[in-house]
Amino acid sequence: MALEHLKDAARVIGLKQVRKAVQGGRAAAVFLADDADARITAPLAELCEVQNVPVERVASMAELGKACGIDVGAAAAALTQETR
Repeated sequence: MALEHLKDAARVIGLKQVRKAVQGGRAAAVFLADDADARITAPLAELCEVQNVPVERVASMAELGKACGIDVGAAAAALTQETR
C-alpha cells in the first residue's frame, strides 16, 4: 500500500484508533512515523506482526499527517477494509 492512498481511502488516524483497528481485524495496512517515540510505536508494530498486518514506515509525523489530509502530525495511521 502506498502512502498517497491514505488521503482518500477509508482510514483511521492515531495510535489508539489504529490499535483498535488492528485488534478488530479491520486494518489492511499500517503506517508508522519513524520520528515518533519508539516506546509508543513499538508495541503497535509488534501487534501488527502478530496480526499479520503489513507495516510501512514514514520518515516523519508531519509527512504522515499531511498524507492523511490533516494539519498536524500523526504517529500512526491505518488503511481500513471499510469503504467510504
